[in-house]
Amino acid sequence: MSAPAPLLRRATTEGLGTAALVAVVVGSGIQATELTHDVGTRLLANSLATVFGLGVLIALLGPVSGAHFNPAVTLAAWFTGRRTGEDTTLRDVAAYVPAQIAGAITGAVLADAMFGKPLVRLSSHDRFSGQLWLGEIVATAGLVWLIFGLARAGRGHLAPPLVASYIGSAYWFTSSTSFANPAVTIGRAFTDTFAGIAPTSVLPFLAAQVLGAAAGLGLVALCFGRPDGEREAETVVPHETQRPAAPTRPPEESALA
Repeated sequence: MSAPAPLLRRATTEGLGTAALVAVVVGSGIQATELTHDVGTRLLANSLATVFGLGVLIALLGPVSGAHFNPAVTLAAWFTGRRTGEDTTLRDVAAYVPAQIAGAITGAVLADAMFGKPLVRLSSHDRFSGQLWLGEIVATAGLVWLIFGLARAGRGHLAPPLVASYIGSAYWFTSSTSFANPAVTIGRAFTDTFAGIAPTSVLPFLAAQVLGAAAGLGLVALCFGRPDGEREAETVVPHETQRPAAPTRPPEESALA
């Protein structure tokens, strides 16, 4: 198994991946707004672009950093692996989370720039409502349940399509349209467009996402039990160091090759 990438590279990858994700979310929202006045069609375009973009980013960058792109996932990974110290460490958290937040803001600014919008204009889209906070709890709980459930079941290789599919469906079945990501929430406050969120609505969303992440970990424990000391997955998809080694051929087969 190869050595893990240096922390600086992994954190940079997290920042770039989060920036790309937010650029997809915000950019597709702007494009949809310019193409149609129908809100349902706008949401459909926004959700489809997010599904495809997120799936590609997880598949591309997962082997480097784990493709968290989300402080809630990073913190959940640290929490589940804190007993062994073999997975996401506090040092990783301290590098990943600021990179994710900076990347999210950069992605929002980039999307605005691509469509000729003001580069930094705080959103006026108010999302301050108890039903939206409940939607964020549900969306984040489901996301964490899925990611760590797949890892516990040994099916982390299915994360790119399944995580992307879950986020796409949660756009439609949650009242909040499934932000489910503190970094993305902060980044979307910096764009006064279809995908934006007013700064005054950000803190309750962050609190709901933290509660949702805790609930998601509870669901993982309820469904899969405790890991009983085995290595808990830290990532959406495995690092190169987490991939099983290729099977060796029997000596007699090797001699005939």
